[in-house]
Amino acid sequence: MLSCAARLVRAQIQSKPTACWVVAARGYADIVDEATFTTSEYALHKLDEGPSTTVTVTRDDALKYYRQMQTIRRMETAAGNLYKSKVIRGFCHLYSGQEACAVGMEAALTPNDHVITAYRAHGWTYTRGVAPVNILAELTGRKTGVAKGKGGSMHMYGHNFYGGNGIVGAQVPLGAGIALALKYNGSNDVCVALYGDGAANQGQVFETYNIAKLWDLPCIFVCENNGYGMGTAVERASANTEYYTRGDYVPGLRADGMDVLAVREATRFAAEWCRSGKVRFNNSSTSPFAYVTSHFTIYLQSGFYLLSQRLQTF
Repeated sequence: MLSCAARLVRAQIQSKPTACWVVAARGYADIVDEATFTTSEYALHKLDEGPSTTVTVTRDDALKYYRQMQTIRRMETAAGNLYKSKVIRGFCHLYSGQEACAVGMEAALTPNDHVITAYRAHGWTYTRGVAPVNILAELTGRKTGVAKGKGGSMHMYGHNFYGGNGIVGAQVPLGAGIALALKYNGSNDVCVALYGDGAANQGQVFETYNIAKLWDLPCIFVCENNGYGMGTAVERASANTEYYTRGDYVPGLRADGMDVLAVREATRFAAEWCRSGKVRFNNSSTSPFAYVTSHFTIYLQSGFYLLSQRLQTF
């Protein structure tokens, strides 16, 4: 496409030699190695200070994040079309609108860190190293799928990725179990256990917070708050919608889930907190951490539940 444009400009110049043409040989992004941005403020719980709101990103990293988010969005768009065409059967929980969460968190983790999430797992399966073709093959029940076509939308797995889980909130205590194994084996890695706002009122989530703090497990609990637990708005389901404070004795923060750099810095802060050996009762140990990302999932299924007046606000 660029070569065609160049030939077109060259032909125009040759046909009008007296005209003045100014052609930019290089774009701004080609000559700048890094850029600095200011993210929105983080809301803090039991923390004296949080991540810096001044964030620097390199050109290569910015392009990488953009490419990953675009890949997830296009993959999910294709999956949505296949679902509407009834090529994908059963459940199909898309990650559209939440791309910055998975990409931002993955940017702050290492391949040796562990991740377990809920049933909206396509995006995370990709960032954990599974090719889109294998994800789509899984959704369509092919043997070339990541789980041989037997897992479907909610059950995909990868390296140090324990998949989507179909039982609401069940992955949270499992994530604490993974963190327990990491601590038992003397590892410096962390486990990220993700759940949605719809699972935030599950009793097992609060039980997990308690045991994670008692045992000082290297676990980051992340609530991906997209405003709706299936069809129920958060304010109708939760007396306290400040989910980052729900850990009580576990420190937490709230980050803008639509800002990939804000999510990256929040995750980096939380991971360093868990790895650094925070002191509790004079014992050197790791500590659990909780934070919330806020965003809106733009998949059409949301429209089935929302009033038309409310849809206009999005």
